[in-house]
Amino acid sequence: MRIYFRIFLYVILIFSLNFCTKKNEKKIDLTEKSQELQMIEAYNQGITELEKGDIIYAAKKFNEAEIIYPQSVWAPRASLMAAYAYFSQAYYEDAILELNRFIKKYNKNPNIGYAYYLLALCHYDQIIDETKDTQRIFKAEKNFKIVVKNYQNTEYAIDSAYKLDYIQEILASKEMYVARYYVQREKWIPAINRFKTVVEIYDNTIFIEEALHRLVELNYKIGLEDEAKKYATVLGYNYQSSEWYDQTYKIFNKNYKKISKKQTANKKNKFIQKFKELLK
Repeated sequence: MRIYFRIFLYVILIFSLNFCTKKNEKKIDLTEKSQELQMIEAYNQGITELEKGDIIYAAKKFNEAEIIYPQSVWAPRASLMAAYAYFSQAYYEDAILELNRFIKKYNKNPNIGYAYYLLALCHYDQIIDETKDTQRIFKAEKNFKIVVKNYQNTEYAIDSAYKLDYIQEILASKEMYVARYYVQREKWIPAINRFKTVVEIYDNTIFIEEALHRLVELNYKIGLEDEAKKYATVLGYNYQSSEWYDQTYKIFNKNYKKISKKQTANKKNKFIQKFKELLK
């Protein structure tokens, strides 16, 4: 009897342990489900507040959703939405902090390319004056380049490439601004170096023609005629119809006088009048 009793106690013990395990498993499942529901609720509240325009509260709810269930696939989405919420109302510094955190924490996430694009826009949209916003320009350029290089098949890679072209124009404009500053103060060599930068680095921008002309002008002024002729040749070969070429031509041909459109029109009218007279 004692043996059966011991066996009975053993079975009861095993059953109790098994029941407790299942109960705990069920409890854990309910807890996890509760976490997920809380996260979804916080995320949806974030969306609602974002649509209302209360971006501070929206970002707070997105951050809350991420914290509630960090192992969920929705956690990185919530983090990115918090950044977008700040960006949408030009809270750029807050958006930049969120995006840098996202890139560091979720660098394998499928939306990482968009995070770099949004980060670039945060810096790009703050560019007001090319002479002062140098750091923002370079940071925007850096992140747009990452998008174009590493995420070229994404829809925002095209816009990144377009904005990179515009940044080149901005940087060239800055070089031209500094070069003109040196010219005004008759600092010829620093001015020449700045114009050279435009020619060598920003040759696809709208400033290339003027930069070439200024190099002709300044080199001629300081007596470096061969150097001046070199740049004049480049300008003439590539931009002969340019107004800057006309000004360059005047440097070497003092008696040069451009024929105006009005003069050309007058000559044409006289020719037509003589032709009509012959028909009478």
